Amino acid sequence: MPELPDIEIYREATAACVVGRRFDGVRLASPFLLRSVEPPVADATGREVVAVERLGKRIVIALAGDLFLVLHLMIAGRLHWKPPRAPIPKRLGLAAFDFDAGTLVLTEAGTKKRASLHVVGGRAALAAFDRGGLDVLAATAGAFATALRAENHTLKRALTDPRLFDGIGNAYSDEILHAARLSPLQLTRNLSDDECARLRDATRSTLVAWINRLRAEAKGAFPEKVTAFRAAMAVHGRFGQPCPACGSPVQRIVYAANEANYCARCQTGGRLLADRAMSRLLRQDWPRSLDELA
Repeated sequence: MPELPDIEIYREATAACVVGRRFDGVRLASPFLLRSVEPPVADATGREVVAVERLGKRIVIALAGDLFLVLHLMIAGRLHWKPPRAPIPKRLGLAAFDFDAGTLVLTEAGTKKRASLHVVGGRAALAAFDRGGLDVLAATAGAFATALRAENHTLKRALTDPRLFDGIGNAYSDEILHAARLSPLQLTRNLSDDECARLRDATRSTLVAWINRLRAEAKGAFPEKVTAFRAAMAVHGRFGQPCPACGSPVQRIVYAANEANYCARCQTGGRLLADRAMSRLLRQDWPRSLDELA
C-alpha cells in the first residue's frame, strides 16, 4: 500500500499538473470505485482545482466551491499522468480523471478492487475521513509520546494504527523501527523516555529521507515506480539478506496478512522473535537467537 512518502510524492506531482486547471469530469471503468452518491460526481465537472492535499493515505483533490474528490489507493492502486482524454487501460484501469491539461488515470492490479473514490461537499464532511492520527512530521516530542502511549500495543501495531499516527504502514514501520534500533514487538508502555524520543526522531528522519529520495528519483516527472519494496530499504522485503548496519541476516515474522521485518542483532539483542505458525510447528526446535540459527 502506498504510504506517507509515496502519497506525498503523488500529491506533489498531481498538484503540479492540475492546480489552477479545470476539472472536466471522471470516466469510470468500474462502477464499484465510486462509494458516494451525494453530492453527485457530475457536480464536480467544470470546477477549478484549487489544491491537492493528503489526508492520511488518501489523496484529496480540492475543487472550487468546497467540493472534494477523495481517493484512496488501498494496496494496489496507482496513478498515471497521461495526455488529455487518454483511454483507460482495459485490464487494470478503474477510472480516468480528465482535466483541461491532461488525464489522471487510476489503475489497480489484482482481482480484488479495493480502491475508492468519494465526492464530498464541505470541510466538515471531509473531516469524517480523518482517522485522527498524529501528523508525525510536525508533531512535538510530547504529542508523539502521548499518542504512542495512548494504548498498550506493540510498536509495530502502534505505528501502523491510523488512529494514532498518520500515513505509516507495513513497509515504513519496519524501516523506522530498524532506524530506532527497537523491536517491533516491544510494548509501547514499556518504552523509556529516551527510547520514545529515539523512535520519534527515527520516524521523522526516515520518512523525510524517503520523501526526498522518491522526489529525486522522479526527477520532476510523474512518479511511475511506486512500490512497497525498494532495494534501498534496510529491512523491509529483505528477509535473509544482510542488514546494512551489521551484516546479520534480516529476520521476518508473519501474522495475518502482514509481516514484520527486523534485524535481530540491531533491534532485539540477537533474540529471534517467535513466528506464531513456525514456532508452534517446531516448538523446542525453534531457534531462540542468531547463534542458534547459525
